[in-house]
Amino acid sequence: MLKRKSMLQWAAALLIALALPIPQTYAAQAASDTRIDAVLSVDVSNSMNESDVNKVSYEAMKMFIDMASVRGDRIGVVAYTDQVMREKAPLKIGGAKDKEELKKFIDQLTLGPYTDLAVGVDEAVKVLESGVEPGHVPLIVLLTDGNNSLRAGQTQQKSQEVLNQAVQKAKNKGIPIYTIGLNADGQLNKDELDRISKETGGKMFVTSTADKLPEILSEIYASHLKLKVVPLPGFTANGDFQNVVVNIPTASVAEANISIMSPNPVDVKLSDPSGKEQPIPSDRIVYSKSKAYSLIKILNPAQGDWNLKIKGVSKDKIDINLIYNYDLKVSMVPLSSISYSPGDSVAVKAHLMSNGQKVNDPGLYKNAKASLVLTDLDTKISTESPLVSNADSIEGSFKVPEAHDYELKVKVEDANFLRESEPVAISAKKPASPSAPAETSQESEGRWLKLSAWGGALLVLIAAALAAMAYWKKANRGFVGQLVVEIRDEDTGERTSPQYKKLHTFKGKFNLHQLLQLAPDYAETAAIVFRPGRGDTLNVVNKSGCVMEKGGRVFEAEGGKEIFARDCIKITLKNVNKVITLEYLK
Repeated sequence: MLKRKSMLQWAAALLIALALPIPQTYAAQAASDTRIDAVLSVDVSNSMNESDVNKVSYEAMKMFIDMASVRGDRIGVVAYTDQVMREKAPLKIGGAKDKEELKKFIDQLTLGPYTDLAVGVDEAVKVLESGVEPGHVPLIVLLTDGNNSLRAGQTQQKSQEVLNQAVQKAKNKGIPIYTIGLNADGQLNKDELDRISKETGGKMFVTSTADKLPEILSEIYASHLKLKVVPLPGFTANGDFQNVVVNIPTASVAEANISIMSPNPVDVKLSDPSGKEQPIPSDRIVYSKSKAYSLIKILNPAQGDWNLKIKGVSKDKIDINLIYNYDLKVSMVPLSSISYSPGDSVAVKAHLMSNGQKVNDPGLYKNAKASLVLTDLDTKISTESPLVSNADSIEGSFKVPEAHDYELKVKVEDANFLRESEPVAISAKKPASPSAPAETSQESEGRWLKLSAWGGALLVLIAAALAAMAYWKKANRGFVGQLVVEIRDEDTGERTSPQYKKLHTFKGKFNLHQLLQLAPDYAETAAIVFRPGRGDTLNVVNKSGCVMEKGGRVFEAEGGKEIFARDCIKITLKNVNKVITLEYLK
């Protein structure tokens, strides 16, 4: 054990050492590379029957799901009143089938009395606290239509305490909350929604009509991934096909998302820049539709003007938005030093990158506005100065103002996207020591690329070793406590005596079928798996199709659900008419 611990310490030290020599080469994640972990938390109180008669909020959430990447994003759903009515753990999207599963879950949501905003925020934060996938950016979309309406015995003070704690957790964890207020009856607590969004780094949206919700959800999706919504000319339908030109400005567009909002379903046709009509759907074109929207996702579209034909119900108003998802990063060339003196001139150079290669598209540079954002870390004041865009690079310089610490990054923006490089830290607090003549930018870039390649290879080897050790440790992690098991036969009403199953004999994981001594009647419970959770909790994953409940509420556990001490869960089996009750005791 001591030897293994020493190896881990040595590997960690080496990782740090390898990271230290190359602190200046950064690349901001491009939208096409960025994956999201999103929780859609929606108010399903009875008042929504009046403020959202046609359940447009459900359609808006489904549109958000359709806008997500074809694979890789994770999306969960929380439906709340003054309690969590239903919950869908974040599902990793691997294709159209997963999106349909999420949308089907939304269609099955039911309404209930009372409203407590704190419940919707708190549960959504807990879902993301239980685990955000590495490299994914988290967010919460919170939708409500009014003030709290608490049942007898609940107090506004307690609700406010829970809400404040949840907002603080989201802020500490870097989870922005985008709030949407549906103010149909004028009773919306705008100030509270504004506070929630501002404190967590999100944004508030308020609308008096549910018809605006799909447009708002698409703006949230774009805003969170640093994309821009491009409105296309809308029109009033005449019952025939009407043309709309969709321009794909460069070959660096990874996805073009065309959302069509209308009161009724529409028919669509699409032709590429050569004039050839494209089959919808196809391998390169994903098509989704509902009663409130249609969405066309073109993967790696050819540059040029595409012709979209839309046929809507006569006199329906058709709104069309376009979101480009670019495969772009901004990468700064390493600076010659990280230590300067006040008054020194510092040269800055950056490139647009796509798929690890420099972008060879002068048009992208020509149409983009580039600037240097310099933040004084002592005064917290940021200044922005223009940079020059050349045919294949972005260049400029700045003078170090004072003997302070600074952070700089390059920002590139055009009508369709916004990208920023990762920040680079420099210091002017100590006089720069004499040094050899500075390398040229090409020499510096080449040297760092070589070092990065060697360092990357070593990092891969070390990461593999660490992953193997982590896997071994996880696979052999022990359990604490015991599960109290009772089984009720729904046909006869008979119930078994409580059986106390101690868990310390298991390592890494076990399934419920093992706990039930592999009884043939309960074979389906082999797909209900328990693993050690954080602290002394359990984590249950349910892929059996059996229905699981806690506190009288159904919950989803395909992606895992934390079970705490004294929690009691009920499992209704599919293949036999029996119910298993489990209570976790430490």
